Amino acid sequence: MTVLNKDEIRSLVRESYGKVATSNSPGCGCSGDGCCGTSKSETAEEVSLALGYSGDEVNAVPKGANMGLGCGNPQSIASLKTGEVVLDLGSGGGFDAFLAARQVGDSGSVIGVDMTSEMISKARAGAEKGGYRNVEFRQGLIENLPVASDSVDVIISNCVINLSPDKPRVFSEAFRVLKPGGRLAVSDIVAFAPLPEAVKSNMEHFTGCFAGASMISQVEDMLRNAGFERIRVSPVDKSKTFMGDWVPGMNITDFALSASIEAVKPFRGGTAKSSPESAEKKAAATASGCCGGPAAKGVDACCVLDAQEKAKGNSGCGCNDPAGRA
Repeated sequence: MTVLNKDEIRSLVRESYGKVATSNSPGCGCSGDGCCGTSKSETAEEVSLALGYSGDEVNAVPKGANMGLGCGNPQSIASLKTGEVVLDLGSGGGFDAFLAARQVGDSGSVIGVDMTSEMISKARAGAEKGGYRNVEFRQGLIENLPVASDSVDVIISNCVINLSPDKPRVFSEAFRVLKPGGRLAVSDIVAFAPLPEAVKSNMEHFTGCFAGASMISQVEDMLRNAGFERIRVSPVDKSKTFMGDWVPGMNITDFALSASIEAVKPFRGGTAKSSPESAEKKAAATASGCCGGPAAKGVDACCVLDAQEKAKGNSGCGCNDPAGRA
């Protein structure tokens, strides 16, 4: 794919989603009958419920933020915690960003990045209307994020990365902005069989969420090459119910499905620095059975120290954590 073709794809995607932002119809608007599992008779709320969002989530955001876009619910796999910094790639009208803001609370923050000016304007209006003080929206490309390195705890995204003509760059940027130990939690379309040429060459299908889908093995390779570990790409079987009619006359689920994509930026080689409380944590870890202490019991303290040692380039203390946090 040439640079010119990449630019053409971005322009088409920007134009398509700019129209979605200014319309009142749910879905990605890539055809007269709607797409991404939608039809003109479906509301955005109905679409989101089918994608796995709860009624509480659907009703919690400012009016207009939910446009029935996406192919899953990244909130369900992100495990967001109070005080975390969250980045939403391709934030659209702000639906997932506003939901994330509820979970991280006033001590946390959410950054939404979208390349479409109409979407940014819509999201900012929603933030002002809803009184969200811990959310901001920045215009930019997900291949060149307007976000500082090592500044984000969690990255979420909903059916956007497949639209990028340079996915390796997206994952490299995601790795750059995550803090050491930060995690990626994305819902997107992946292919498990080669897509027909008629689908891949149709730009309407590309802007409609699926023609740009990569093979599962390719997604895993791109994440690994970017530096990620604990990579997990899990196709969601129930997506067959809402993807089956995305392409008239063809069942796209014979080739692709929605998937949960998870990965973690490792500590080693990162920029994690010792905090003033590190000595205290080290003492607690040693007393609980980590790094020379007796029977291991204090798993969290042990893992904190293990991560700090690895960040310094040392071998680590050994973490007896069944959840695999070492």
